[in-house]
Amino acid sequence: METKKQKTGVVIAIIILGIIAFLVPNQIAAQTGVKRIDLQKHDLSIPGREMIQARIDFEGHSAFGKHFHPGEEVIYVVEGSLEYQIEGEKPVTLKAGEVLFIPAGVVHSAKNNTDSKASELATYIVEKGKPVLTLVK
Repeated sequence: METKKQKTGVVIAIIILGIIAFLVPNQIAAQTGVKRIDLQKHDLSIPGREMIQARIDFEGHSAFGKHFHPGEEVIYVVEGSLEYQIEGEKPVTLKAGEVLFIPAGVVHSAKNNTDSKASELATYIVEKGKPVLTLVK
């Protein structure tokens, strides 16, 4: 039988794990010079799917490492230029006004190889309730 102390310990552990899970993506972004600003999120007419749109700002010579999404990603480069590496493909560099489609579950990364700021508008069509992105080592 659990004591009151054991139950309190379990609750504290759950809270700590929740805080860590919430902060880790922001810490990664802060360390790499990448800032993500969520703009909108809406359920779609397709059951179990949602659309999430975000602006991602890259400081000069910053990068966001390998990751994937539980759905498609549509990228529009708003400012500057960004190099994208999609698993199994040659790197491609896009400048402001250019677009890129990344299929669901495909590992990819992005980096700013310039001294100037670069930004993208990312639109995700993803499975509702799943993390928007999963980092890959």
